[in-house]
Amino acid sequence: MKDWTTDGGFSDCCLWDGVSCDTASGYVIAIDLSSSWLYSPLTSNSSLFRLLHLQKLNLAFNDFASCTIPSEFGQLSRLTYLNLSSSVFSGHIPYEISRLTNLIVLDLSIVTSTDGYLYVREGQLGRLITQNMTNLRHLYLDGTNLSSPVPEFFGNLSSLAHLSLRKCYLFGELPEKIFLQLPNLQFIDLSTNSDLKGTLPEFRSGSMLKLLDLSHTNLFGKLPHSIGNLKSLEYLDIQNSNFSGIVPPSLWNLSQLSNLSLSQNHFNGQLPYTIANLGKLTEISLSDNNFGGDLPSTLGNLRQLNYLNLGHNNFSSQVPTSLGNLTQLKYLALGHNSFSGQIPSSLGNLTQLKELYLEDNRFSGQIPSSLRKLAKLENLFLSSNFLDGELPISFPHSIKNIYLYYNNLTGSIPSTSVANLTFLEALDLSYNLFTGVIPLSLFKLPSLDSLSLDYNKLTGSLNTSTLSQLTYLSLSGNKLSGVPSSVSKLTMLIDLYLSFNDFSGTLDFGFFSALSSLEYLDLSNNRNLSFTNTTTKSTLPNFLYLHLSSCSNITELPLFLKTQAQLQALDLSNNRIGGQIPKWFLSFGTETMQQLNLSHNFLTGWEETPVILPWKSLFVLDLHSNMLQGPLVVPLISIWYYSVSENSLTGRIDPLFCKLDGLLYLELSRNNLSGTIPQCFGNLASSLSVLNLRGNNFHGKMPKTCGEGSQLATLDLSHNHLQGKIPKSLGECKRLEILNLGHNRMSGSFPFWMQNLSKLQVLVLSSNKFYGPIWRPHNFWGFSSLKIIDLSFNGFTGILSAQYFRNWTSMAQNSNAKRYIGNYNEDQYYSMTVINKGLEMGFIRVLSIFVSIDLSNNRFHGQIPTTIGGLGALVVLNLSSNSFTGHIPSSMSNLTQLESLDVSNNKLSGEIPQQLNSLTFLGYLNMSENEFVGQIPQGGQIGNFPNSSFLGNLGLCGRPLSKMCETALSPTPSPNSSVTSGDDSIMSGFTWKVVAIGYGCGVVFGVVGGHVIISRRPYLMWIIFRVITRRGGRR
Repeated sequence: MKDWTTDGGFSDCCLWDGVSCDTASGYVIAIDLSSSWLYSPLTSNSSLFRLLHLQKLNLAFNDFASCTIPSEFGQLSRLTYLNLSSSVFSGHIPYEISRLTNLIVLDLSIVTSTDGYLYVREGQLGRLITQNMTNLRHLYLDGTNLSSPVPEFFGNLSSLAHLSLRKCYLFGELPEKIFLQLPNLQFIDLSTNSDLKGTLPEFRSGSMLKLLDLSHTNLFGKLPHSIGNLKSLEYLDIQNSNFSGIVPPSLWNLSQLSNLSLSQNHFNGQLPYTIANLGKLTEISLSDNNFGGDLPSTLGNLRQLNYLNLGHNNFSSQVPTSLGNLTQLKYLALGHNSFSGQIPSSLGNLTQLKELYLEDNRFSGQIPSSLRKLAKLENLFLSSNFLDGELPISFPHSIKNIYLYYNNLTGSIPSTSVANLTFLEALDLSYNLFTGVIPLSLFKLPSLDSLSLDYNKLTGSLNTSTLSQLTYLSLSGNKLSGVPSSVSKLTMLIDLYLSFNDFSGTLDFGFFSALSSLEYLDLSNNRNLSFTNTTTKSTLPNFLYLHLSSCSNITELPLFLKTQAQLQALDLSNNRIGGQIPKWFLSFGTETMQQLNLSHNFLTGWEETPVILPWKSLFVLDLHSNMLQGPLVVPLISIWYYSVSENSLTGRIDPLFCKLDGLLYLELSRNNLSGTIPQCFGNLASSLSVLNLRGNNFHGKMPKTCGEGSQLATLDLSHNHLQGKIPKSLGECKRLEILNLGHNRMSGSFPFWMQNLSKLQVLVLSSNKFYGPIWRPHNFWGFSSLKIIDLSFNGFTGILSAQYFRNWTSMAQNSNAKRYIGNYNEDQYYSMTVINKGLEMGFIRVLSIFVSIDLSNNRFHGQIPTTIGGLGALVVLNLSSNSFTGHIPSSMSNLTQLESLDVSNNKLSGEIPQQLNSLTFLGYLNMSENEFVGQIPQGGQIGNFPNSSFLGNLGLCGRPLSKMCETALSPTPSPNSSVTSGDDSIMSGFTWKVVAIGYGCGVVFGVVGGHVIISRRPYLMWIIFRVITRRGGRR
């Protein structure tokens, strides 16, 4: 429009804010209405599209009410600058934009989801950004949905200097020559395109690139050496991708870099001393990789650094003192590595430091007193190290968060260390060795919100203050005493954890009424603390989590629960709650309850047995170790953990259980359930991880439990009356680790196909009617992961080839990893029985380094294969009551971990190998009822066992037998070879009662027998065991 003026005295539009006109022609050539609070759709008949001389148009950061971008923009052919970013346009980008061939800048980017949603129709990106846009220098399409690979023709936009396609749903690989064909490219951002993959193309020599952001993609492989061509590069970010290998040396020569982020990749190798070449760096992040070795001291030369993050790597050795030269540093993170030695006192020179993260390393010694000089420090993380000594006398006054948990700090908590920390918000000193009382001053800090002192050795009564602003208080695992009634002064509390202390006396439960915001309460394991007024109802806070396990006087379900409509987790386990579960208990928390634990009580059943439990959100239900009678109650479909073991439940399993398709853990062992196991259990295999039906009265055939995609890891059907063969569908249980079918009436030949179960660690087929050989030359290659095998009391026959144990690699050598077999969470372990010393020993939890073979009471014959000596991790070996012949192989002396050896009741002959004296951990030996001859080895372990170990071998002589050898010598016993003689060699001092073992809690409650911990040496074996006799009574 040639003359855009308004009559009536209004000014020329060229004088309006945001409007610029050509001084010669008067045409409007530029409009900038960015951030002008415009709100209404932009329609196709707008007068804007008649401004045909317009060259620059900026409508960014307005709200055009999610209208589409009008195609009429294509009429403004003189435009060189068009910015419609973050202006709440929606719909597809019109291809008419491609007519704007004079564009130098095009910005259609979207910053947040509220700024609109733009997309390019599939296959239309080439029509939108054409090769005719040869003047285009700046292209910003961030947040638009391009749903396309990075186009090859971008390489033809030779003027392009800035290209930003962040979060554009790009996919595929980068064009091979994209960096070679764009000579003017200075800025490229392809970040947050998770489907962008492939390797990084080569870079051109003489590149002008200053910024390269490929973060949050799936690009992989090594960085090309040509990255060193980017001599002008100032900003490089490739974090959270899949790059790997050693960083090319050429990268450390990019002297213009000010910001470098390689974090969250898979880089390895050491940092070179040449990192000092990056003298302009202000920020560097190499976290979450596999870098290792020593830190180069030349890091201290990067004196402009204000941000250094090397966390979550494998760096080791000591932190160089030269880091104290980085006096501009505000953020230092070295956590989650393997640094050792003392924390350098030179870190006290970092006077600008606000955040210091050194957690999860191997630092030792005291906390440097120089850290008090860090006057601006706000966050101090030194947790999970080996620091010792006392707390520093003082901390910087500016400190907000102190985390020192999991160390070896000692002494009292001095009130002077914390009394003046008015900005302190969180203090965590848990899992240390602090003693003394808790200073009252901690409860007077005006900003303190979270206080964790759990698992120390703190004593005395709890004294708090009404001045406290605490919302989180955890004091569990100490030796605090008295009645913790002063907690009622902490009126802001939301979380309160006081478990595992020595509190005593009587606590009026009504005092919690003062804590109206309290949601999490844990008073468990205070056995000398009694509660009164548990009938209090309306005035109590609405708990979300309530943990009152192992308290002394809880003998009934507290009536105040009736009003706890918001409760999500309730633990009343290990109390003395008896009788029936009342009807009202089924009426509270029906919408919210997620976890319910009433285990280890004396509950006998339900006042009114429900067909289906009422809690709609319940996913954990633990009722094991009670006295429940009657039928098995069915939970709702939300359940994933259900345990009712060690009760007296009767009847059949309801078919409704087959609809629980989210069930992960089902524990019904040690009841009196009967009938057949539902065949539909096979439908649960895609979710079910643990199925334990041990110790019931089930009969019939074993169901087909596995199919494609099975998640089953533990299957225990032992101690029932099952018949028939093992279904071959079990071979589809590719995740199976534990299979226990012992003590049934099953039959058939040995299941050789189980060798395909590569994760199988425990195989128990004992006390059944299986038969035939367990060795076939062309159909046996061993169990690579097996730790425990029990085939005892069957009808297996044949010989064991010399190659039999060749591939049992997991029995050959221990990993020294302290892991439990069948440990699927921190409280639950798989327990089992092992025949040892002629008794059934029940292992409540078994370390993966416990290795056992029991082939006893079968009809094997031939020689014991010499390859058994290759099973160096073996702890228990029982070959008794077979027909083995020949000599004891001398290779058994290689079984250096062996604790129990039983070869009794065979036809073994020859002399007992002298080399067996080297088995220094051997605690039980039975060689009776064989045909051994000669002198029992003397001067070591073997000769110290009792007579019973050698009876029935008429040709044996020498100690401990009364029959002396005619020419026997009597060497002096080795001082390290003594073994407790007699049947009390392992279990001396214990009286054993009737118990039964299956899946059980890691902390065993209500045990009527004894238990003992065997710890021969660090990280060897930690076993709690009980001797089992006949099943009966309360189990």
